[in-house]
Amino acid sequence: MKKNIKIAVDGYSSCGKSTLAKQLAAHYNFLFIDTGAMYRAVTLYALDSGIINEKDEINEEKLQNEIQNIKISFQRIDNKNHTFLNGKDVEEKIRQIRISKRVSKISAIGFVREKLVDFQRKISENASVVMDGRDIGTVVFPNAEVKFFVTASPQVRAERRFKELSEKGENVDFQEIKQSIINRDKLDTTREISPLKKADNAIEIDNSEMTIDGQFNFAVKIIDKVLSEN
Repeated sequence: MKKNIKIAVDGYSSCGKSTLAKQLAAHYNFLFIDTGAMYRAVTLYALDSGIINEKDEINEEKLQNEIQNIKISFQRIDNKNHTFLNGKDVEEKIRQIRISKRVSKISAIGFVREKLVDFQRKISENASVVMDGRDIGTVVFPNAEVKFFVTASPQVRAERRFKELSEKGENVDFQEIKQSIINRDKLDTTREISPLKKADNAIEIDNSEMTIDGQFNFAVKIIDKVLSEN
């Protein structure tokens, strides 16, 4: 087997790609990198710093001036991945609906993507990794040994997201969540820089009617075959 294997897991928001990526990383003892959490952390910073105002307008000049002050890291706590922003655990905050509604606009900014893609490549230089996001197989690791593209219907994704947030005690509206997902899909697939799209050699997984274990087992069979050839 090659020393450093790259597994790219791309797909739509709330489709379960992070769940799959975490399972695969644990199974193969590879490094897991949640790129979506990085963009969410930048969005949180922008909101808390007034870079995104009450009209949801982004002060890109201020963000560019402050982007070097944004330090993102990951830690395993109680067997779960936690995202840290400038030394503070923000895992719960970055999953809130107020972040989900705005992260696509932040992630469409060129200098933000440039900084985070560079960071993603650097922390992956000396390790086998499973990385999930929206442009991993097309931009970050176009030569990844395995590429998956995960999808599910907006209705199913909204139901999953609603359940997840409700179980955390958040007071959320189903229709608002569903509309947020639809809006984000449009922004992600039509943005000028690194739009969400399936890589030509990616294997699509529509998990609308799949269980978490079913999706995992499907992916493992594919990866095992690739690893046996390397």
